[in-house]
Amino acid sequence: MTTRLSFEIREAVVSVLGKIFWLKAPFRTFLLSCGVPPEMYDRYADESKYKIARHVLGDLDLMGDEGYLIQRKIVTELCRLRKIPDENVVDRDSAIESLRWLKKLALEQKITVEEERARTEDRTYKARQRQLAIAARAQKMEKLRAEFIAMTMAESAEEVQRRGYDLEELLAQLFEVHEITYRRPYRVGNEQIDGHFVYKGFDYLVEARWRSKPPSEADLVAFRRKVEKKLESTRGLFLSMMGYRPEVLYEFARGERSSIILMDGQDLILILEGHVSLTDALDLKIRKAAQEGIVYFPLAQRLR
Repeated sequence: MTTRLSFEIREAVVSVLGKIFWLKAPFRTFLLSCGVPPEMYDRYADESKYKIARHVLGDLDLMGDEGYLIQRKIVTELCRLRKIPDENVVDRDSAIESLRWLKKLALEQKITVEEERARTEDRTYKARQRQLAIAARAQKMEKLRAEFIAMTMAESAEEVQRRGYDLEELLAQLFEVHEITYRRPYRVGNEQIDGHFVYKGFDYLVEARWRSKPPSEADLVAFRRKVEKKLESTRGLFLSMMGYRPEVLYEFARGERSSIILMDGQDLILILEGHVSLTDALDLKIRKAAQEGIVYFPLAQRLR
């Protein structure tokens, strides 16, 4: 737990803040850069710099640990100054001496040392959180892989039919693992949308199919029409677990300008097995479609 500054340090801070700034604008900017809330400073803006500093330190006390950390940030940033920030101060020598005295007190009372230790602890904590997030993602991906393997073993007609719905849920979880907000299947009137996500400023509609046969050109065109009925920036992602017939891809590519990208079962397997991340897969497919007009680029080609 962080403790409040000693009386001696507080008085030294007030003295330094009142002496090293001539104009209030840089004085305010400095305090805000240390974390002082703007409304806290503005509450006393008409007072002298000394009174503002004293009021601000008092109000920071009322914030508890968060306020104490801001106080220590102010001390640390003042101690980092190599010269007076405003050369037009009334008494430059007095300002320099006050700053030296604060640095001496801060060193004796280990204020700046504690600040550095707090930063080290914060870096350690964040590194640990990143490690935990990576481990959690790996665990979730392993769970998705197991679910996918179970889906591939469907035998009965009921299991095969349910597999399509399970695929939609698996996709939703896959996007969520990669921290991409995903909307699960929904309807707009009589129109079925298998999913929706936003990626790098564009909305994407999703169509996910796990049928016995690859989609026809008419299926792809119908999905393109569905996408084109939405806002102009809307794009589409079509997933066919059974892949695409070459002649269908050829005819579809010869048609109108397309705003959809295609993914197949092999692509999904490579993502689930960790050979390529979902975000890297999307980036690659989007880049190929935008730069070369290739709406279907197998991820396996990237790994060769």
